[in-house]
Amino acid sequence: MVKEMDVNMDTISTKVESTISHLKKKYDVLLALYHKLERTCGLIYVEHPDDQVCGELSSSLVLKLCWIMFLLAKGKILQMEEDLVISFQLLLCVLDYFIKLVPPAVLNEPYKSLSAMSINSSARTYRRTQNRSIRTSKTDTEIKVIEELCKEHDCNLDEVKNVYFTSFIPFLNSLGITPSSGLPEVENMSSKYEEMYLKNKDIDARLFLEKDETLQYDRTECLQLERTPTKNNPGYDPPVVLPQTPVRAAMNTIQQLMMILNSASDKPSDNLISYFNNCTANPMQSILERTENLSHVFREKFAEAVGQGCAEIGSQRYRLGVRLYYRVMEAILKSEEKRLSIHNFSKLLNNNIFHTSLLACALEVVIATYGTTTSLDFPSIYFISPNAASRNASQSESMNMETDLSFPWIINIFDLKAFDLYKVIESFIKAEPNLTREMIKHLECCEHRIMESLAWQSDSPLFELIKQSKERGGQPDQAEPPNCFTQPLQHNHTAADLYLSPTKSPKKKVSSASVYPPPDGQHALANHPQKPYKSTSLSLFYKKVHWLAYMRLKNLCSRLLSDHPELEHLIWTLFHHTLQNEYELMKDRHLDQIMMCSMYGICKVKNIDLRFKTIVTAYKELTNANQETFKCVLIGEGRYDSIIVFYNSIFMQKLKTNILQYASNKPPTLSSLPHLPHSPYKFSHSPLRVPAGNNIYISPLKSPYKFSEGLLSPTKMTPRSKILVSIGESFGTSEKFQKINQMVCNRDHNLKRHAEVSTAPKPLKRLHFDIGQDEADGREHLSGDSKFQQKLAEMTSTRTRIQNQKLNDGADTSTTDQK
Repeated sequence: MVKEMDVNMDTISTKVESTISHLKKKYDVLLALYHKLERTCGLIYVEHPDDQVCGELSSSLVLKLCWIMFLLAKGKILQMEEDLVISFQLLLCVLDYFIKLVPPAVLNEPYKSLSAMSINSSARTYRRTQNRSIRTSKTDTEIKVIEELCKEHDCNLDEVKNVYFTSFIPFLNSLGITPSSGLPEVENMSSKYEEMYLKNKDIDARLFLEKDETLQYDRTECLQLERTPTKNNPGYDPPVVLPQTPVRAAMNTIQQLMMILNSASDKPSDNLISYFNNCTANPMQSILERTENLSHVFREKFAEAVGQGCAEIGSQRYRLGVRLYYRVMEAILKSEEKRLSIHNFSKLLNNNIFHTSLLACALEVVIATYGTTTSLDFPSIYFISPNAASRNASQSESMNMETDLSFPWIINIFDLKAFDLYKVIESFIKAEPNLTREMIKHLECCEHRIMESLAWQSDSPLFELIKQSKERGGQPDQAEPPNCFTQPLQHNHTAADLYLSPTKSPKKKVSSASVYPPPDGQHALANHPQKPYKSTSLSLFYKKVHWLAYMRLKNLCSRLLSDHPELEHLIWTLFHHTLQNEYELMKDRHLDQIMMCSMYGICKVKNIDLRFKTIVTAYKELTNANQETFKCVLIGEGRYDSIIVFYNSIFMQKLKTNILQYASNKPPTLSSLPHLPHSPYKFSHSPLRVPAGNNIYISPLKSPYKFSEGLLSPTKMTPRSKILVSIGESFGTSEKFQKINQMVCNRDHNLKRHAEVSTAPKPLKRLHFDIGQDEADGREHLSGDSKFQQKLAEMTSTRTRIQNQKLNDGADTSTTDQK
């Protein structure tokens, strides 16, 4: 039923859509946790115990008790019930409780032995926690069961113990449940849950126990195919790869973050302290005070959003964010020191907005890592969907702000402007090379949200920068060369440049003294005539906005105007003109609203029959689509209406003269079309095909030694990756792979250069793996690198043998030579 409502989501109200979105997330979490509980109980409890005393205590009864108690605890403790990680940690607490409560005879090993050891000490723990002074530690014997559960499920023991003592034990006390009470009655537990369900009236999760069809998911939709590039062979049937369970995926992502931060501290390192001491004004005291003050804000707001019993969990998350904050800050300073050959970063390190933005970015990574929710039609990490996340300045944003940790929650609680956070995102990603692909994509989505709407809110500093730029007689992106649109989105600007701008035009070399002047501002500029300053942050922002805008426009045009390709350039010119010269139209509005109005206006004057309803229908198919974008457009003074009303009453009135010019014989000069590169963040893991017709695919290089940093563990390697690691270890470090990549890239460049002067370039006879040492006659080298060539020969021989074997077995080998 919900799927059917998705088709016509634009016909229902924002409140209904928000409620449905909440129900879907809650259902996904409940389904994942119930399946996890089923599998775990099957491993823990004996299905048919032999002991007559335990005959009536079946595994199905324990499953029912565990599930209903978990539902009660989850409803009482968590305000934000779709939090998968805290919910799973709570489920482990419930399992720990029942393992210690049931007779050891109904348990499988190792829980049978662990339960017998901890029964007595567990009873003492409950007696100690009856008073309000709740202890936060256990004896070694008492934690054996929970320790084993955490080990089995890759869960952080300290975090689970924190949930146990600060949330689960008070929950048991509130129900009057003690170990001496024995097993709770199913009817009693169920009646208590019934009261809570009737109050909330959303999902009766007890139906999972009855295998009710209304709560069963079509598991065939969970499957995803992992394919390497293949030839078009009708007989080839690619293998189906079962996805990770949502809980396992979430735990793995958290474990990766933990491994990155294992060596980090929540205090400044010696290197950072050295940077602080080199400053004209030492920023250390203000940094420590700011970090402490924001910790109280974060803890309080986290508890309001998730649940008052989860305040300590908020503190744990905050400490992780602080570790990442100091780690990335040190990496940025090292990079700046190398780039500018200076040691005094006083102006940057005494910039309050820089530090708040950097800390907010680090905390967003932590929140997103822990805030992964399940989506069974997308089995990998699922962040907040564009439907739920793409909130602009409308009433729904304030409605969800207090109970949703998703972006932009972090900048709201820190009272940080989105435009200021944008300045640090790219430098943050580049400074932390161990961020997972999912985290990089998440930060890039945050950056897109800032560019499409958040930076255009009426209180944004962006408008003041644009105003200053206009007063200087320039355009917001004039600092970039005129042909910048035809070049890839590459630049050398860093967070330091953006936070300390406006600076001089990047066309001229800027000395380090002018970029990092001392706090009193006295420097060598007195010897030079004053020239207008240009904002690097504004220039780069507009450049990125133009790329994002054109990328979306091109996508929409391909769906609607494939028969009129010439209109794309006209629409872009109007779109670009509006962003440059009528930027006030973007205030408290969305980039896509201007895009759709530009498309409709051009089609109108060109007599192309394209209605707004058709545009909206196609727009809903885009990945970034959200119904509020076309349903709730600001008309004026807090009044919202549909996009067609906005077009007629605001957009058309403002741009009528300009739009009519496109109907004349002398239309406006067309704007340059931006080059559409891949993401500026290098995280793609997709195989790339080698040019010149070769049936060879290259995957991005991964160091075989990075699993020590938590990015790749031997237990998570595929058979193919283990072979490659073995080969790499046999002849040296990954630097040899870097040489191969460099030679392949050089060969590709040479082929392209020859292609310009010859229609049939002569192919190279072989790849040269040793830089500057290859002989023209192809004779073998006597260097140690010949071992690598022998390895390649062995690989080729092995691959050929496998191919022949598969042919003999009647198997398809069309993909073997593509790996």
